[in-house]
Amino acid sequence: MPLAHTLSQQRAALEQEWARWASPHARATPPESSRLREEVIESWQRSLNTVDPARRAAPADDEEIGSRWARSPLRGPVTALADELHSITDDSGFAACVTDERGTILWVSGGRVLRRRAEQLNFAPGGRWDEQHMGTNAMSLALCTGQPSTVFSAEHLIAALHSWVCYSAPINAPDGRRLGVIDLSSSWERSHPLAMSTVRALAAAIQSQLPADLPTGAADIRLECLGAATLHRAGTTVRLKPRQLEILTLLALEPAGYTPQALHAAVYGDRPVAPGTLKSDVSHLRHATGGEITSRRYMLSRPIDCDALELLDAIAAGDLSTALRLYSGPLLPGSDTPGIVQWREYLAVSLRTAVLASGSPTHAVQYGTRCADDVAVHEHALRLLAPGDQRRPAVAARLHAALHS
Repeated sequence: MPLAHTLSQQRAALEQEWARWASPHARATPPESSRLREEVIESWQRSLNTVDPARRAAPADDEEIGSRWARSPLRGPVTALADELHSITDDSGFAACVTDERGTILWVSGGRVLRRRAEQLNFAPGGRWDEQHMGTNAMSLALCTGQPSTVFSAEHLIAALHSWVCYSAPINAPDGRRLGVIDLSSSWERSHPLAMSTVRALAAAIQSQLPADLPTGAADIRLECLGAATLHRAGTTVRLKPRQLEILTLLALEPAGYTPQALHAAVYGDRPVAPGTLKSDVSHLRHATGGEITSRRYMLSRPIDCDALELLDAIAAGDLSTALRLYSGPLLPGSDTPGIVQWREYLAVSLRTAVLASGSPTHAVQYGTRCADDVAVHEHALRLLAPGDQRRPAVAARLHAALHS
């Protein structure tokens, strides 16, 4: 009875906090003080950009889950532990699930009554429980932080989850890659510290049965958009229309994403294009990237490798040698999409400014070979090159051509 009383008090206090932060009547700015844990506060602040606290259930993943589970490296270890997992859920009144690295549920176990309740929330194969889709929960926290996580009652951002408590632990490959999480969830009244010990032990048991030479995951994605445009996934080139590559480039360069209206403006400007056209292209991209684009706000659910992003990082770090190596040409040079044009100019001006501020003649010469009509860059290179430097004639010739073009 004392434990139940304490849990009731804790839940009531958390409901008050939720009302201050996330209810429809909450203030626009967060309270200055809070009883919430710091990791929960940070997750709420991230989640409120993309998740409606009134959401009733997790959205479904577009991909076929049966084949995903069949290919998952977690399938073998989880199957080997299935009897133990079923015993834990049946005896304790918990539901268990295993997700992939994106937070999509691949496998579920639990008693019939609790499973039926959980399925109303799409706590079922195919449900997306990452932070961008379902806000703060133990699965999303474990994926974000890489640490075992507990979320109790109104610590969940979504009100429909306030009657639940969940415990999750990340499952990592031998090389440290996150493969997914294992979760135990139940009614809030069943909250108990032993559940966290159990979920930690289950994660460790699954990890112990993974092969030491586990292949790299097939979800590796790389977008190249400087000088040309290509998307690679798991080492294979993905065929996309130019417009779809433009949209993906915009999403890669804007981690905070776009509202549907803002992305429409960035892609089409003032042209009269039906909203369904953009929605169709985004849907195709979502499939091409393995579901990595959120729906309520268009954004990447996790960063992808991108040469334009690497260029910006190199410039910010003062690493001009790397920046110049990456700059194989302007951003999507054939595109007249408004958002791409703006980013193209931003990247070009950023790199040119850094080159003109550099005291290295090599940087000026390298950049000048790609910008033949840039008089200021050629003059800068000649000022830095020593009188006997063998590169001076070529730079002087480029300067002469630029002045008379």
